[in-house]
Amino acid sequence: QVQLVESGGGLVHAGGSLRLSCAASGFTFDYYAIGWFRQAPGKEREGVSCISSTDDITYYADSVKGRFTISRDNAKNTVYLQMNSLRPEDTAVYYCATESPVLGYGCLNVVPRNFDSWGQGTQVTVSS
Repeated sequence: QVQLVESGGGLVHAGGSLRLSCAASGFTFDYYAIGWFRQAPGKEREGVSCISSTDDITYYADSVKGRFTISRDNAKNTVYLQMNSLRPEDTAVYYCATESPVLGYGCLNVVPRNFDSWGQGTQVTVSS
């Protein structure tokens, strides 16, 4: 059974940093791209970052480029999102998800409909 568990969220001041983790189990982890998404209250879920199965392709939304870094450790079945220079507008619930093996877009189109298994999310709150 596919399971994704996010952790590392919390409350930080603007300019601070957090490192999110996404621990995966129940599937062949290194076969799949993993994406990070976020959803703020009243807003649609949006793609933040993605890393390919072979770690050679990464994607960042324009709003986080230069501040966030995605990485993966296939030996630990874990993907990380290092978030620096956090801003109040980064406040959201952050989710990780696996690419859909049926659609197979990987990190080429990081939108929720192209990803299927999801974690429960972790809250990130950035105070001004």
